[in-house]
Amino acid sequence: MSKLSTHQIRDQARKIVASSKGGIRYGDLIEQILSSDPETPKNTIHGSIWDLHIRFPQEISKPSRGLFVPMSSTPGGSIAPAEPEEEPAAFKESDFYESFADWLKNDLDEVTDAASLGGAAMGKKWGTPDVVGVYKPLASNLIRFPIEIVSAEIKTDQGQPVVAFGQAIAYRLFSTKTYIVMPVSMTVADLSRLEALCMLFGVGLVLFVLDIKNPAFQIRVRAQKFTPDMFYVNEFAERLKEFDVDKFEHLFR
Repeated sequence: MSKLSTHQIRDQARKIVASSKGGIRYGDLIEQILSSDPETPKNTIHGSIWDLHIRFPQEISKPSRGLFVPMSSTPGGSIAPAEPEEEPAAFKESDFYESFADWLKNDLDEVTDAASLGGAAMGKKWGTPDVVGVYKPLASNLIRFPIEIVSAEIKTDQGQPVVAFGQAIAYRLFSTKTYIVMPVSMTVADLSRLEALCMLFGVGLVLFVLDIKNPAFQIRVRAQKFTPDMFYVNEFAERLKEFDVDKFEHLFR
């Protein structure tokens, strides 16, 4: 198989983008071209496709960094409305609280204990994480260290990334680390923006499948550690103790 020319690379890239519902990441586009034409130098592919949205503005847009999205045009040149997506099965956020708490403790190994709270159960919606975990010293630890609180906000509605991000940021008042947990089915453009925000502000990002039996949680961005405000740490602990003394004892004793 011979090497592709620049013109051939662009033609192939345009076809791939056009067939990618929701768009395709730049790196994935490179890999698809390489897999079909391995003799073509990778640098040549890079040099040929980086500006597809500039060369073919009627066909391809670049709504966020590293993402190419197809623009389907009607014969008249106007943008055709997107086909309505199939309505997903209804899930409650609470369906995934326990499974994520277990995953946070046993798979991600970020906490020593975790519990589900959710909603506005403790009186403050933006002060009540769906799942809260603590990383605390064990009896076997020779060096003691302060307890760390890890909070998570879970959304089953893929259209709420901004709300989830705002809540996760609010939890930083009393949390050492915070996570956003979103459906893997969210649009590529929303995921790209949310991932960039999480990396910029140190918020963790986890994706999951809307399947109660097998949510298949996967880490996308690791949460960074921050020092919370101890006033709000104690305020959160007091609210939790009033709401559910057993969960308080489980987490903090």
